[in-house]
Amino acid sequence: MKGYIEERAAEFANYIIENNATVRKTARYFNISKSTVHKDVTERLLRFNSPLALAAKKILDENKAQRHIRGGLATKEKYKRKCG
Repeated sequence: MKGYIEERAAEFANYIIENNATVRKTARYFNISKSTVHKDVTERLLRFNSPLALAAKKILDENKAQRHIRGGLATKEKYKRKCG
């Protein structure tokens, strides 16, 4: 069982790195919960492959920093479609 979790966490991290993906996008792609993706990449992967975990965490941190901008743009588009 432990080998499966390590393999899964590495697969999540590789997907995030290759696609500059968010936790949500990764969870949707693998059909698994956001919580599982986040825990696997930020905690479990760090124990056995820290370089990969740190590379994925860097992308997740960038995505988190840009989250408020994406949300604002989505709201702007929503009201543009609704009103204009």
